Amino acid sequence: MSTEEKIANSTSVASYQHARQVSERLHADIALNPSRYRMLTGDRPTGHLHIGHYFGSLLNRVALQNQGIESWILVADYQVITDRDGTGPIQERAYSLVTDYLAAGIDPEKSTIFTHSAVPALNQLMLPFLSLVTDAELRRNPTVKSELEATEGRPLSGLMLTYPVHQAADILFCKANIVPVGKDQLPHLEQTRVIAQRFDKRYGRPEGSDSPIFPAPQALLSESDTILGLDGTKMSKSRGNTIELRMSADETAKKIKKAVTDSDRHITYDPINRPEVSNLLTIGALASNSTPETLADEIGDGGAGTLKKVVTEALNEFLAPLREKRSELEKNTDYIHTILSEGIERANEQADKTLTEVRDAMHMTY
Repeated sequence: MSTEEKIANSTSVASYQHARQVSERLHADIALNPSRYRMLTGDRPTGHLHIGHYFGSLLNRVALQNQGIESWILVADYQVITDRDGTGPIQERAYSLVTDYLAAGIDPEKSTIFTHSAVPALNQLMLPFLSLVTDAELRRNPTVKSELEATEGRPLSGLMLTYPVHQAADILFCKANIVPVGKDQLPHLEQTRVIAQRFDKRYGRPEGSDSPIFPAPQALLSESDTILGLDGTKMSKSRGNTIELRMSADETAKKIKKAVTDSDRHITYDPINRPEVSNLLTIGALASNSTPETLADEIGDGGAGTLKKVVTEALNEFLAPLREKRSELEKNTDYIHTILSEGIERANEQADKTLTEVRDAMHMTY
């Protein structure tokens, strides 16, 4: 490892440790003062939500919503075309996301669900925000950098290059001050804070206001265990290694039956040396309110067959209420459309208000 790489790695570790400390303080204060916070979170409608989304983020969103935090949940449809040549069945997938949200416990009375393509003023924020970042900064963003490396000579789209700025617009238009993220998304949030601070420094504030237009949003780091795909690699809709929330109990059983394990009949929780077995134990533990170690001890010498049977039964029992509610929601497409339409209306009201403040600060109100 070169000196530059060592410095970069050290900086990354220090940044993460600081973010973790801030996140812990936020969690403590949220429990006491939830009304101080506004949350923005969301998903790209590139496929159907799976158990990785559920255990990794959806459960946390519902908990934060129920604590009294004002929640804004984005169906990030424009982001689908950052790295794709078309939109695919995007409308179907967007409605599927909303259905999953409601089935998981997102309450449209407490949370605003919207698509950013339907909020013109949100996207107009991209213009002044782009004046606040450099080409070099964008290319250093880990998501953009990895996408650039993966293109193998294919030109990077302008939308992919400016993806971090679009994310900033998503967060700042509603003035969210907390964003639930994983470790890999921390650079996006840092870029958002930089944009908020630079806007205030360069363009100022609306006449008569002593406060910046945009808050400096903080990361609320996920506390959940990472769930791998059933093949032992990263769980991903594109890899087909997921268990979707909309799947039936039988479909779930078939998926788990094909999951990768190993030849050792004695079941132990060892994420380093036995990642596939440990992953199934993690899923089973999350679904049964247990621990992977306890589950491993209970299975003992039962082998992969018993492990898969235990995990299947636990997961299907755990997801049964969600799936029943989802099935009912799927029969009422008018209701899903109404919830999304109402969310889009609220998002437009907020975005128009924010854009008016921005134009005022920039002396562009005519």
